[in-house]
This record gives sequence, C-alpha cells and structure tokens, in this order.
Amino acid sequence: MTEQRLNEFPMEAKAMLVAIGLAMLAGCVTRPSPDVLKPVHLNVHSDEAASNRVNVLAATNRNPDNARGGFGSSWADNLTYEQYAFSVPPGRKDTAITYPTSRPDPERQFAVIRRKQLAKDAFVEEALRSTQSDGTVGIFVHGYNYSYQEALFRTAQIAADANIPGSPVLFSWPSAAAVAGYVADRDAALSSRSDLDSLVASLSASGKVKRIILFGHSMGGFLVMETVRQLKLQHRDDVIGKLAVILAAPDIDVDVFRSQLKDIGRMPIPISLLVSKDDRALVASSFIAGERARVGRLDIDDPVIREAALKERLRVIDITSIHASDGLGHDRYASLAKFGAQLASFESGRRSSAGDVGAYVFDAAGAAVASPFRLAGRVVGSQ
Repeated sequence: MTEQRLNEFPMEAKAMLVAIGLAMLAGCVTRPSPDVLKPVHLNVHSDEAASNRVNVLAATNRNPDNARGGFGSSWADNLTYEQYAFSVPPGRKDTAITYPTSRPDPERQFAVIRRKQLAKDAFVEEALRSTQSDGTVGIFVHGYNYSYQEALFRTAQIAADANIPGSPVLFSWPSAAAVAGYVADRDAALSSRSDLDSLVASLSASGKVKRIILFGHSMGGFLVMETVRQLKLQHRDDVIGKLAVILAAPDIDVDVFRSQLKDIGRMPIPISLLVSKDDRALVASSFIAGERARVGRLDIDDPVIREAALKERLRVIDITSIHASDGLGHDRYASLAKFGAQLASFESGRRSSAGDVGAYVFDAAGAAVASPFRLAGRVVGSQ
C-alpha cells in the first residue's frame, strides 16, 4: 500500500491499519521466554554437531533479569558481555526460527548449547580471536520490538546462513519488546549511543581489526547512524575509518538522515542502504511519525534519489527481490544473510561490478547491478 493510498483513508481507518501492521510485525506465534537461553545437552554425533554449530558474542546494556536468567527492557549502567554456542537445524529452507522446547529436537530447533558470561577484556579478546582472515568483525544491531533472546537467536540464524568464519557480535539495546513500545524504543535507542560507541571503539583499538561491519536493522539503523555521528563529533576518525555501515530497512526520517550525513561527512567506505518500496512496516512507522518519509522506503527509480546517492556517496540498494517472511516486507535482511559473502565483498569495495556509489538492485542471484538495468519493471536476475 502506498503512502498516497494511505492518505485516502480517514484517521480512524489509518490508525487501525497501523495497529494491524504493528501487530503483524510482532508475529503470530508465542514469543520465546528467557528459558530458551538455558544451555541444553543434545545427543548428536560430535562431527555432526560441529558442522551445525555457530558461535555468537553478545553485548547488552539491558538490565539482567536474574530471576529468569535473561535480560529485560530496562536500562543498565554497564554493558554485560556473553558468549554463546548454538546448535542450528540442518536443511533449513527459510529464515524462520523454531525455538527449543523442554526436549529440543536438533533437526528442527535452534538451541543454546553453551553460554558463558565474560569480562570486557575477555570479550574483546574472544572477538579478536574470531576475527575473519581479512581482519573483519561484524556487529548486528537489532530493531524495534525485539527481546534479548529474539535478537540473539536471529543473530545465530544470520551467522549460520551467511557461513562466514568468525563469531558475529550482537549489540542488544533495551527494546521494550512490545507492539505499543515504539516511542519507548526510540528513546532507548537514543540512550544507547554511548554504549554502542564504546563497543565499536574497543574492537577498533586493536590493529588486528581492519574493518568493522556495523549492520543495523530498522530502528537499529537509527542507533547506528547516531553512534557514527557521535564518533565523528568526538573526532574519532581512527574508528570511523574502519567502519562499513549497512542499514537494512532503516527506520529513519529522511530529513533526520540528511542531518546525520551532514555531521558525519563522507566516510572512507560508503554507507549502504538496503531499501524496498513495499515495506509496509515502514508505512506504519511513517504514519506514527506524522506521515514523514522513511529512508528504508526510498525509490531507486526516482532520478532525485539516484542523484542524491551520488552526491552523498551512498550505495542505495533495492532488495525487493529478496524473500520476506513477515508479511510486511520488513525482514528481508534475514534472507539476505545467505548472500553474506557477496555483500561483505561489496561493502569492502572489492567487487568492481558494484563497488562504486549510486543506486543498485540486489537480485535474487546475489548480484548487485546498476538500477538503470531494470527491464520492463522486472529486477534483473529475479525469477
């Protein structure tokens, strides 16, 4: 549904559409409790277990929920650092996450098989130990309406599908994990800038780290941009020089984004925006914000957008051809993980076919092609 068509509805109807959209965003299944964070023992062959295992590092500024063994939605004064090992079900055909039950089935369910809390120094050492061969570390920042456990399991799914060596790092900020918590989540994201700043700076301090892929989804993209802006205002060009920023379906007001870019200036590695015109979750977000346009719904077929991408040294990539499982077109980033190697090389500028700034289409075959090559409205390479 376009914003023009949304404007044709009376206020009550628009409010209803937003409520339905946000409810869909929350998901139809029961949300996992902190119990899914408890390590389990699986009776599987050691070789098989190793082949279906991923490791995740997590840093959070949520307050611990000691009674339930997880983390809540209130803000903590300090970061907590953890290390996890996951068993990942083999042969998965989509990005859906089946959470473990009291008797986990490793053929169908994700499960935590090891959990350990770390001191900051040990966390940084572990992150450096798992740095990829080219010195790359990846940090994932989740969006609105995520619990700690949901963000953690999503990071494990992305790590498994991307199949890139090393342990990804999750930064989990104190989302209220509630449909009605949109405004509270925006405040929580803003309050988390210094903590994400601290995490990024700690990893960047090592000469072993050559590149940090800072991947923010939805409202997490807003937090990422605010953090990069803060680093720039602190004159931390040594850190910014290592950043490859990817914003997936960024829930950022277009004018706010323009202001952020003005403060940040041109980055050594251009910022990448993964966008889609049919993202209905961002239609709802736009309505909540007074029907102001969101960056995640930019139209790369608009000459103004293509010109702006070149002027601001941005990569604006249409990912509409990538499968979305949430019914809103907002979670394509999870399906994009299987193209992790291609996207990582694209970000580092090693792919001459798409290493420049401008507007691109990321097709179903995992290639980025310049937007003028759309044929009769069909994305090149899609089915």
